[in-house]
Amino acid sequence: MMTDPIADLLTRIRNAQQAGIEKIEMGASRTLISIATILKEEGYVVGAKPYNYKGRRYIRLILKYDDDGRGVIREITRVSKPGRRVYSAATELPRVRNGYGIAVVSTSRGMMTDKKAREAHVGGEVLCTVF
Repeated sequence: MMTDPIADLLTRIRNAQQAGIEKIEMGASRTLISIATILKEEGYVVGAKPYNYKGRRYIRLILKYDDDGRGVIREITRVSKPGRRVYSAATELPRVRNGYGIAVVSTSRGMMTDKKAREAHVGGEVLCTVF
């Protein structure tokens, strides 16, 4: 049993980009699928596809690289951890690198970026930041 699957996803992305690997796969949950979908919508990954295999759910991420071969994701960090949850009101949501990055927020209206949460005037748990 894994205690923090979100941190595992972020570490897999970090390690794969450092090694220059194109695809990563791991067991999926609704939370992980939502995070992967947000990364795809914001242009940090090329593809995020959930699939079933032998009765279990998995997710496949296709990572995005620059023309130089560097990963598009320069920095991806976990903010709220199982031992220390971090919540923010809509007005206090973090701005990642002056708005150039995103923060993934779990709200009562679902997962969304910090920008969308501010527009919707909804706060929540800040899961991770991406730049």
